[in-house]
Amino acid sequence: MSDLEEELHRNLQARRAEGDSPICRYCGHPAAPESLSCPLCGAPVDIRVTVSGWMEQPMIQSMTRIRCGNMRCQIAGTLTPVAEFALAHDDRVYFAPHALLFADASTTLAVTPVPASDDPAARPGHAPRPADLPRWLLEGHGPGHIGVSENRAGELIAVPLAAGQSVHVLEHQFLCATGSVSYRYLRCPIQYRKYSRGGEREYEHPSGRYHYRFTASGSPGLLLLHAAGNVFVRDLAETESILVDSGSPVYWEESVQISMHLEYMRTPGARNRHDPGSRRTIWLRLGGPGRVAVQSAHKRAEENGVPDYLSFPTTKRW
Repeated sequence: MSDLEEELHRNLQARRAEGDSPICRYCGHPAAPESLSCPLCGAPVDIRVTVSGWMEQPMIQSMTRIRCGNMRCQIAGTLTPVAEFALAHDDRVYFAPHALLFADASTTLAVTPVPASDDPAARPGHAPRPADLPRWLLEGHGPGHIGVSENRAGELIAVPLAAGQSVHVLEHQFLCATGSVSYRYLRCPIQYRKYSRGGEREYEHPSGRYHYRFTASGSPGLLLLHAAGNVFVRDLAETESILVDSGSPVYWEESVQISMHLEYMRTPGARNRHDPGSRRTIWLRLGGPGRVAVQSAHKRAEENGVPDYLSFPTTKRW
Protein backbone atom coordinates (compact mmCIF):
# COMPACT_ATOMS: atom_id res chain seq x y z
CA MET A 1 0.00 0.00 0.00
CA SER A 2 1.36 3.42 -0.96
CA ASP A 3 1.86 6.30 1.48
CA LEU A 4 -1.13 8.12 -0.05
CA GLU A 5 -3.41 5.10 0.40
CA GLU A 6 -2.24 4.67 3.99
CA GLU A 7 -3.04 8.31 4.73
CA LEU A 8 -6.46 7.97 3.12
CA HIS A 9 -7.13 4.85 5.20
CA ARG A 10 -6.22 6.69 8.42
CA ASN A 11 -8.48 9.64 7.58
CA LEU A 12 -11.38 7.40 6.60
CA GLN A 13 -11.03 5.26 9.71
CA ALA A 14 -11.14 8.42 11.83
CA ARG A 15 -14.32 9.54 10.06
CA ARG A 16 -15.92 6.12 10.47
CA ALA A 17 -15.11 6.19 14.20
CA GLU A 18 -16.94 9.52 14.41
CA GLY A 19 -19.91 8.10 12.48
CA ASP A 20 -19.29 10.41 9.51
CA SER A 21 -19.48 9.05 5.95
CA PRO A 22 -16.97 10.62 3.53
CA ILE A 23 -18.38 12.97 0.89
CA CYS A 24 -16.79 13.33 -2.56
CA ARG A 25 -15.56 16.91 -2.99
CA TYR A 26 -16.09 16.72 -6.76
CA CYS A 27 -19.60 15.36 -7.22
CA GLY A 28 -20.97 15.55 -3.66
CA HIS A 29 -21.96 11.88 -3.56
CA PRO A 30 -21.56 10.05 -0.23
CA ALA A 31 -19.25 7.05 -0.24
CA ALA A 32 -19.07 4.01 1.99
CA PRO A 33 -16.85 4.58 5.05
CA GLU A 34 -14.38 1.93 3.87
CA SER A 35 -14.24 3.24 0.28
CA LEU A 36 -11.15 5.03 -1.04
CA SER A 37 -12.79 6.41 -4.18
CA CYS A 38 -16.13 7.85 -5.20
CA PRO A 39 -18.41 5.28 -6.89
CA LEU A 40 -19.74 7.91 -9.34
CA CYS A 41 -16.66 9.82 -10.53
CA GLY A 42 -13.74 7.66 -9.33
CA ALA A 43 -12.01 10.50 -7.45
CA PRO A 44 -10.44 9.97 -3.99
CA VAL A 45 -12.88 10.90 -1.24
CA ASP A 46 -10.32 12.69 0.93
CA ILE A 47 -8.41 15.48 -0.81
CA ARG A 48 -6.85 18.86 -0.01
CA VAL A 49 -7.67 22.33 -1.33
CA THR A 50 -5.10 25.03 -2.15
CA VAL A 51 -5.08 28.35 -0.31
CA SER A 52 -6.68 30.08 -3.33
CA GLY A 53 -9.50 27.53 -3.47
CA TRP A 54 -8.37 25.24 -6.32
CA MET A 55 -8.76 21.47 -6.01
CA GLU A 56 -6.60 19.26 -8.18
CA GLN A 57 -8.75 16.73 -9.99
CA PRO A 58 -6.79 13.56 -9.18
CA MET A 59 -6.12 11.08 -11.93
CA ILE A 60 -8.54 8.17 -11.83
CA GLN A 61 -6.50 5.16 -10.79
CA SER A 62 -6.23 2.28 -13.23
CA MET A 63 -8.94 -0.39 -12.81
CA THR A 64 -11.21 2.02 -10.90
CA ARG A 65 -14.90 1.20 -11.32
CA ILE A 66 -17.59 3.86 -11.51
CA ARG A 67 -21.30 3.54 -12.10
CA CYS A 68 -24.27 5.42 -13.49
CA GLY A 69 -27.56 3.78 -12.59
CA ASN A 70 -27.24 0.14 -13.62
CA MET A 71 -24.40 0.87 -16.03
CA ARG A 72 -20.83 0.05 -15.01
CA CYS A 73 -17.65 1.66 -16.31
CA GLN A 74 -14.06 0.67 -15.58
CA ILE A 75 -11.10 2.97 -16.24
CA ALA A 76 -7.94 1.12 -17.31
CA GLY A 77 -4.49 2.59 -17.90
CA THR A 78 -2.88 5.90 -16.95
CA LEU A 79 -0.95 7.35 -19.91
CA THR A 80 -3.83 7.09 -22.37
CA PRO A 81 -6.72 5.71 -20.28
CA VAL A 82 -9.46 3.51 -21.68
CA ALA A 83 -13.08 3.63 -20.49
CA GLU A 84 -14.70 0.20 -20.72
CA PHE A 85 -18.49 0.07 -20.40
CA ALA A 86 -20.50 -3.01 -19.48
CA LEU A 87 -23.79 -2.39 -21.29
CA ALA A 88 -27.07 -4.08 -20.49
CA HIS A 89 -29.70 -4.69 -23.14
CA ASP A 90 -31.23 -1.20 -22.93
CA ASP A 91 -28.00 0.75 -22.23
CA ARG A 92 -26.20 2.96 -24.74
CA VAL A 93 -23.25 5.34 -24.93
CA TYR A 94 -22.21 7.72 -27.69
CA PHE A 95 -18.78 9.01 -28.73
CA ALA A 96 -16.74 10.34 -31.63
CA PRO A 97 -15.83 7.70 -34.26
CA HIS A 98 -12.08 8.00 -33.65
CA ALA A 99 -12.53 7.16 -29.95
CA LEU A 100 -13.78 3.59 -30.53
CA LEU A 101 -11.13 1.10 -29.38
CA PHE A 102 -12.90 -2.27 -29.06
CA ALA A 103 -16.38 -3.79 -28.82
CA ASP A 104 -17.86 -7.23 -28.23
CA ALA A 105 -19.42 -9.00 -31.18
CA SER A 106 -22.76 -8.78 -29.39
CA THR A 107 -22.57 -4.97 -29.14
CA THR A 108 -24.55 -3.03 -31.73
CA LEU A 109 -22.96 0.07 -33.28
CA ALA A 110 -25.05 2.75 -34.96
CA VAL A 111 -24.40 6.10 -36.61
CA THR A 112 -26.29 9.08 -35.20
CA PRO A 113 -26.26 12.61 -36.68
CA VAL A 114 -25.18 15.57 -34.60
CA PRO A 115 -28.40 17.43 -33.67
CA ALA A 116 -28.94 20.94 -34.96
CA SER A 117 -28.33 23.77 -32.53
CA ASP A 118 -31.13 25.78 -30.96
CA ASP A 119 -28.81 28.80 -30.96
CA PRO A 120 -29.38 30.83 -34.19
CA ALA A 121 -25.97 32.47 -33.79
CA ALA A 122 -24.32 29.04 -34.06
CA ARG A 123 -25.94 28.31 -37.46
CA PRO A 124 -24.43 30.59 -40.10
CA GLY A 125 -26.76 30.98 -43.05
CA HIS A 126 -29.38 28.95 -41.11
CA ALA A 127 -27.51 25.74 -41.95
CA PRO A 128 -28.46 22.70 -39.80
CA ARG A 129 -24.87 22.55 -38.55
CA PRO A 130 -21.60 24.31 -39.50
CA ALA A 131 -19.29 22.57 -41.94
CA ASP A 132 -16.36 22.57 -39.51
CA LEU A 133 -18.24 20.55 -36.86
CA PRO A 134 -18.49 16.74 -36.82
CA ARG A 135 -21.61 15.58 -38.63
CA TRP A 136 -21.85 12.12 -37.10
CA LEU A 137 -21.26 10.33 -33.83
CA LEU A 138 -21.28 6.62 -33.01
CA GLU A 139 -23.60 4.92 -30.55
CA GLY A 140 -22.88 1.65 -28.80
CA HIS A 141 -25.93 -0.39 -27.70
CA GLY A 142 -25.88 -3.32 -25.29
CA PRO A 143 -25.65 -6.04 -24.39
CA GLY A 144 -21.88 -6.33 -24.38
CA HIS A 145 -18.69 -4.45 -23.60
CA ILE A 146 -17.30 -1.44 -25.44
CA GLY A 147 -14.07 0.50 -24.92
CA VAL A 148 -13.33 4.10 -25.89
CA SER A 149 -10.10 6.09 -25.65
CA GLU A 150 -8.66 9.36 -26.90
CA ASN A 151 -5.71 9.08 -29.31
CA ARG A 152 -3.43 11.24 -27.17
CA ALA A 153 -1.98 11.22 -23.68
CA GLY A 154 -3.94 12.87 -20.89
CA GLU A 155 -6.42 12.31 -18.11
CA LEU A 156 -10.01 11.09 -18.08
CA ILE A 157 -12.41 13.26 -16.10
CA ALA A 158 -15.71 11.76 -14.97
CA VAL A 159 -18.51 14.32 -14.58
CA PRO A 160 -21.66 12.76 -13.05
CA LEU A 161 -24.76 14.78 -13.95
CA ALA A 162 -27.92 14.85 -11.87
CA ALA A 163 -31.26 14.95 -13.67
CA GLY A 164 -31.65 18.39 -15.25
CA GLN A 165 -28.03 19.43 -14.59
CA SER A 166 -26.03 20.99 -17.46
CA VAL A 167 -22.34 21.70 -18.09
CA HIS A 168 -20.59 23.45 -20.95
CA VAL A 169 -17.57 21.81 -22.58
CA LEU A 170 -15.08 23.18 -25.09
CA GLU A 171 -14.35 21.38 -28.35
CA HIS A 172 -11.89 18.46 -28.29
CA GLN A 173 -12.53 17.75 -24.57
CA PHE A 174 -15.49 15.40 -25.08
CA LEU A 175 -14.84 11.65 -25.02
CA CYS A 176 -18.18 9.92 -24.43
CA ALA A 177 -21.48 10.13 -22.57
CA THR A 178 -24.28 7.82 -21.54
CA GLY A 179 -27.56 7.78 -23.43
CA SER A 180 -29.43 9.81 -20.79
CA VAL A 181 -27.22 12.84 -21.53
CA SER A 182 -28.40 15.08 -24.37
CA TYR A 183 -26.22 17.71 -26.03
CA ARG A 184 -26.29 20.74 -28.31
CA TYR A 185 -23.55 22.84 -29.82
CA LEU A 186 -23.59 26.59 -29.21
CA ARG A 187 -21.57 29.55 -30.37
CA CYS A 188 -18.58 29.86 -28.06
CA PRO A 189 -18.67 33.06 -25.97
CA ILE A 190 -14.87 33.19 -25.95
CA GLN A 191 -14.28 35.61 -28.81
CA TYR A 192 -13.16 39.17 -29.51
CA ARG A 193 -12.79 41.54 -32.43
CA LYS A 194 -9.41 42.52 -33.88
CA TYR A 195 -7.89 44.64 -36.62
CA SER A 196 -6.07 42.75 -39.36
CA ARG A 197 -3.10 44.08 -41.30
CA GLY A 198 -5.38 45.39 -44.00
CA GLY A 199 -7.31 47.42 -41.46
CA GLU A 200 -10.34 45.16 -41.61
CA ARG A 201 -12.13 43.93 -38.50
CA GLU A 202 -12.56 40.22 -37.93
CA TYR A 203 -13.33 37.97 -34.99
CA GLU A 204 -10.80 35.83 -33.18
CA HIS A 205 -11.90 32.60 -31.46
CA PRO A 206 -9.03 31.54 -29.18
CA SER A 207 -10.94 28.49 -27.87
CA GLY A 208 -12.76 27.52 -31.06
CA ARG A 209 -15.94 28.80 -32.65
CA TYR A 210 -18.29 26.41 -30.86
CA HIS A 211 -18.73 24.58 -27.58
CA TYR A 212 -21.15 21.95 -26.32
CA ARG A 213 -23.81 21.94 -23.63
CA PHE A 214 -24.49 18.54 -22.09
CA THR A 215 -27.66 18.01 -20.04
CA ALA A 216 -28.89 15.00 -18.11
CA SER A 217 -32.49 14.85 -19.24
CA GLY A 218 -34.94 12.87 -17.14
CA SER A 219 -32.44 10.71 -15.26
CA PRO A 220 -28.83 10.98 -14.03
CA GLY A 221 -26.06 10.56 -16.59
CA LEU A 222 -22.30 10.26 -16.90
CA LEU A 223 -20.04 12.44 -19.03
CA LEU A 224 -16.40 11.52 -19.65
CA LEU A 225 -13.95 14.21 -20.76
CA HIS A 226 -10.31 14.09 -21.83
CA ALA A 227 -7.89 16.75 -20.63
CA ALA A 228 -4.18 17.45 -21.07
CA GLY A 229 -1.85 17.96 -18.14
CA ASN A 230 -3.39 18.30 -14.68
CA VAL A 231 -6.98 19.40 -14.10
CA PHE A 232 -7.95 21.84 -11.36
CA VAL A 233 -11.49 22.49 -10.14
CA ARG A 234 -12.83 25.53 -8.31
CA ASP A 235 -16.26 26.40 -6.90
CA LEU A 236 -16.93 30.12 -7.37
CA ALA A 237 -19.10 32.06 -4.94
CA GLU A 238 -21.93 34.38 -5.97
CA THR A 239 -19.79 37.51 -6.48
CA GLU A 240 -16.45 35.80 -7.08
CA SER A 241 -14.59 35.89 -10.41
CA ILE A 242 -11.22 34.68 -11.67
CA LEU A 243 -9.06 35.27 -14.75
CA VAL A 244 -7.75 32.25 -16.69
CA ASP A 245 -6.10 31.68 -20.03
CA SER A 246 -8.64 31.42 -22.83
CA GLY A 247 -7.46 27.95 -23.86
CA SER A 248 -7.42 26.38 -20.40
CA PRO A 249 -11.12 25.68 -19.54
CA VAL A 250 -12.30 22.07 -19.63
CA TYR A 251 -15.90 22.59 -18.50
CA TRP A 252 -18.05 25.03 -16.56
CA GLU A 253 -21.52 24.86 -15.04
CA GLU A 254 -24.58 26.52 -16.51
CA SER A 255 -24.64 29.27 -13.86
CA VAL A 256 -21.08 30.48 -14.55
CA GLN A 257 -20.78 33.82 -16.37
CA ILE A 258 -18.12 34.09 -19.11
CA SER A 259 -16.62 37.22 -20.65
CA MET A 260 -13.36 38.41 -22.19
CA HIS A 261 -10.95 40.72 -20.35
CA LEU A 262 -8.08 42.72 -21.85
CA GLU A 263 -5.11 44.03 -19.88
CA TYR A 264 -2.32 46.33 -21.07
CA MET A 265 0.91 45.96 -19.18
CA ARG A 266 3.08 48.95 -18.50
CA THR A 267 5.80 48.70 -21.15
CA PRO A 268 8.70 51.20 -21.14
CA GLY A 269 9.17 52.85 -24.54
CA ALA A 270 5.74 51.93 -25.94
CA ARG A 271 3.96 55.01 -27.31
CA ASN A 272 0.39 53.62 -27.10
CA ARG A 273 -1.55 50.36 -27.13
CA HIS A 274 -1.13 50.04 -30.93
CA ASP A 275 2.67 50.07 -30.60
CA PRO A 276 4.13 46.61 -31.49
CA GLY A 277 6.19 46.85 -28.31
CA SER A 278 3.10 47.22 -26.14
CA ARG A 279 2.47 44.14 -24.04
CA ARG A 280 -1.09 42.93 -23.56
CA THR A 281 -2.79 39.91 -22.05
CA ILE A 282 -6.13 38.51 -23.17
CA TRP A 283 -7.93 36.81 -20.31
CA LEU A 284 -11.10 34.83 -19.89
CA ARG A 285 -13.12 36.02 -16.91
CA LEU A 286 -15.21 33.36 -15.13
CA GLY A 287 -17.79 34.60 -12.66
CA GLY A 288 -19.76 32.69 -10.05
CA PRO A 289 -21.75 31.09 -8.80
CA GLY A 290 -20.76 27.69 -10.12
CA ARG A 291 -17.95 25.25 -10.75
CA VAL A 292 -15.18 25.60 -13.34
CA ALA A 293 -12.39 23.21 -14.37
CA VAL A 294 -9.15 24.15 -16.14
CA GLN A 295 -6.24 22.15 -17.54
CA SER A 296 -2.59 23.04 -16.96
CA ALA A 297 -1.36 21.92 -20.42
CA HIS A 298 -3.00 23.99 -23.14
CA LYS A 299 -2.11 25.68 -26.38
CA ARG A 300 -1.95 29.44 -26.13
CA ALA A 301 -3.79 31.29 -28.85
CA GLU A 302 -1.73 33.11 -31.43
CA GLU A 303 -2.42 36.83 -31.38
CA ASN A 304 -2.37 38.09 -34.95
CA GLY A 305 -3.45 41.67 -35.46
CA VAL A 306 -4.44 44.28 -32.89
CA PRO A 307 -7.37 43.54 -30.52
CA ASP A 308 -10.22 46.03 -30.61
CA TYR A 309 -10.53 47.04 -26.98
CA LEU A 310 -14.13 48.10 -27.54
CA SER A 311 -15.10 44.44 -28.05
CA PHE A 312 -13.97 43.53 -24.52
CA PRO A 313 -16.49 44.00 -21.70
CA THR A 314 -13.68 44.91 -19.29
CA THR A 315 -10.17 46.32 -19.75
CA LYS A 316 -7.37 47.41 -17.47
CA ARG A 317 -4.17 49.40 -17.99
CA TRP A 318 -1.35 49.01 -15.56
